[in-house]
Amino acid sequence: MTGGVTGPSSVIVEADGGSRGNPGPAAYGAVLRDAATGAVIAEDGTTIGVATNNVAEYSGLIAGLRLAEEFAPDADIEVRMDSKLVVEQMSGRWKIKHPDMRPLATEANRLAPFGTTYTWVPREQNKHADRLANEALDGKRSGVTAVGAALVDEPETEAAQDEAPPPRRGWGPPGPGTTLVLVRHGVTPHTAAKRFSGGLRSSNPGLSEEGRAQVRTTADWLTPLTEGVAAVVSSPVRRTLESAEILGERLGHTVDVEPGFAEMEFGSWDGLTFAEVAERDRSGLDAWLGSLDVAPPGGESFREVQARVLAGLDRVLEAHAERTVVVVSHVTPIKTLVAHAVDAPLGSVLRMELSPASVTVLSFFPGDQARMRLYNARPPGHDAFSPAASAW
Repeated sequence: MTGGVTGPSSVIVEADGGSRGNPGPAAYGAVLRDAATGAVIAEDGTTIGVATNNVAEYSGLIAGLRLAEEFAPDADIEVRMDSKLVVEQMSGRWKIKHPDMRPLATEANRLAPFGTTYTWVPREQNKHADRLANEALDGKRSGVTAVGAALVDEPETEAAQDEAPPPRRGWGPPGPGTTLVLVRHGVTPHTAAKRFSGGLRSSNPGLSEEGRAQVRTTADWLTPLTEGVAAVVSSPVRRTLESAEILGERLGHTVDVEPGFAEMEFGSWDGLTFAEVAERDRSGLDAWLGSLDVAPPGGESFREVQARVLAGLDRVLEAHAERTVVVVSHVTPIKTLVAHAVDAPLGSVLRMELSPASVTVLSFFPGDQARMRLYNARPPGHDAFSPAASAW
């Protein structure tokens, strides 16, 4: 009997496809490598009948993502292809106009874990996948071959055999789950000045022009997920609603409101900086930072926010079971959801940083299982650890 299963933390998918005639007899090749060692884990070369080069290339991408799903389900994925079309479309920079490409891109997006990256490489650097496609066309091979040991079974002690298997790491256990793509709102004048900015009982500032630009960039980054997103849900606070409208327009959804995801109420501290609060109410600030049950004057404690946020989570999970939902919220609710998902103490929220317009991805499964798939991410070229990261 075998015990714990380990595998690579990061893999590379190399994919290619070709048609002799365009359209004509077509096949694809796909290679899965351990990113750390370069060792080949598995490969696939299979014919697909009569098709175009582009269909064959997309078919190779899908085959490579399926290899990753089978042999390295917990790993981060980088896809490398010499097809500029596929790389740019899957990265969300080019639109998918041809009707034959859309269902293939949808399937690839479904298979690709959030955070999968796509890199164009010269044809000379994609020879392995190209060779597999040609071998399939020549009748020399067909189907998947496991080449290296992607998963290593570790011997299990006799005592451990009677225990329930531990939960799988990475993107969660197999089977349907509900995924929340959590987006923090863009900056407001209060964010830039690092001022307390609470929920509905606050001064409720709207997004600045910089904040709108941040959210538009994030919306562009999330565009490849469009067909897989079931809903866009927002906190009822002005800055999140404005952010959600930008995201909803780009993703093709109207915005639903969930009051449980509103920001903590800071009461009389709203609109003040930490320094100003420390000057006016040092004992109150120290008490708030020292206890999860203490609230600012007229505000909410972390415990109260936790109860409200988790009630909102339950409603969203019930309404959108086994789907992907984009949720636009604030620093405290998002960090509270992260702590809940990874089973961390609520006090851990004070040790987390979260940038404006950043993306955090959590998946929830039956049996109170959850996984964090991404935290505080920003589109490539945009720093997720900005000076305003910790501001409300």
